Amino acid sequence: MKFVTLAFLVAFLSGPVLATEAATAPAPDVRAVTPSGLELLDAADVSLSEFVWVKRVVAVFADTPNDPQFQQQIRMLEGANAGLLDRDVVVVVDTDPAARSEVRQQLRPRGFSLVLLDKDGAVKQRKPNPWTAREIFHAIDRLPLRREEMLQQRPGRVTN
Repeated sequence: MKFVTLAFLVAFLSGPVLATEAATAPAPDVRAVTPSGLELLDAADVSLSEFVWVKRVVAVFADTPNDPQFQQQIRMLEGANAGLLDRDVVVVVDTDPAARSEVRQQLRPRGFSLVLLDKDGAVKQRKPNPWTAREIFHAIDRLPLRREEMLQQRPGRVTN
């Protein structure tokens, strides 16, 4: 089911030209890449614990990949790869409530939901509506861990 969901999402976002390629392509490991290069991880294949102190997680949930809010959210994230990489963000998607992924069981979304987790694994934001990449980046940049990272990245900063 996870491959079908990711294949549908890639096919939807890439249009009719790539739809047949996505449907006949071999199953990806746990990643799907949209035409713009946005990498999506299937919640069925990941555990939130693997990202603790390594990556921030933006988890996007819906009851179906056809949910207009879900599709809008993915479109809003497309083209934001540089900002996501700069902030150590991975995007985890789950559009199959029946699969009861570990991520879904831990975060307990209802319908469409966007959940932002910091590197410490703590939930920092829950949103029932799509958020622009700019809004997500602003929320991340206000987190204490991110502020410390930005200070350490300043040129000429001496750290012990």
